[in-house]
This record gives sequence, structure tokens and C-alpha cells, in this order.
Amino acid sequence: MTTWIDVINFVRTRYEVLEESDGWLRFRLNGPSERTQQATVHHLPELDGGSWIEISSPVGWADSIDLRKLLELAGGSAVGGAAVVDGVALLKHTVPLEDLSIQEEFERPLKTVVARADAFEHELTAADEF
Repeated sequence: MTTWIDVINFVRTRYEVLEESDGWLRFRLNGPSERTQQATVHHLPELDGGSWIEISSPVGWADSIDLRKLLELAGGSAVGGAAVVDGVALLKHTVPLEDLSIQEEFERPLKTVVARADAFEHELTAADEF
């Protein structure tokens, strides 16, 4: 059985952690052409009877990008959906924690969400703020 501590340890050993609390981690991943991208992993305990992990990555400030275009871009992705939290447009993906394969069911969607968010940020803002 995979635990939240397993996810935390996995992230800590592979990525630069920027900020951390009991229920979430914010960290940075390297991308193409010297771009970087932030990601956040939240522990969502006891949602529908079990714990879940939410992976998110920022695309840009919601009031500075074309949100309709973001929704169209996100709609073409098999992983992640668009949301706005605290004024930041995000790509988000949620996976169940119980019996989680960290390599296939966490790291693979994490890298996909981060790569898509970075590509969307580049397309919608021409910047690398996040």
C-alpha cells in the first residue's frame, strides 16, 4: 500500500522542493530549452472513502491569459483538466493513493501534466514565469 509519506519521499529525492506543508509540496522540474515548471502535489484524504493525490501545475495568471483557449487546449489532453485557484490558471489531475504505482500512476501523469502546463504557458503567455 502506498502512503502519502511514500509520495513525499519520492518527490524529495527527485525534485527541488520549493515549499512544503503537512498536506502538500510545491516543487520545480526542468523542462526543454532551459525552461522550468512548478508543480504542486496535494494529499486529499478520505475523498469518496479513500485518499487521493492531486497533481497541479500553473499555466499563468487567470486574468492575463485567454481562458477559453486554455480550456480548448486542456480538452485535447488525456491527462489533466483546467482550473483557476487563487487567480492562477492550472492544469490538474487526481489519482487514488491506495495501491498507487508511483512510477506509472504518479510520475507518468506528473510529467505529462507538467509538460502540458509548460507548453500551454509558453503558447498563452510567451513567458516562463512558473
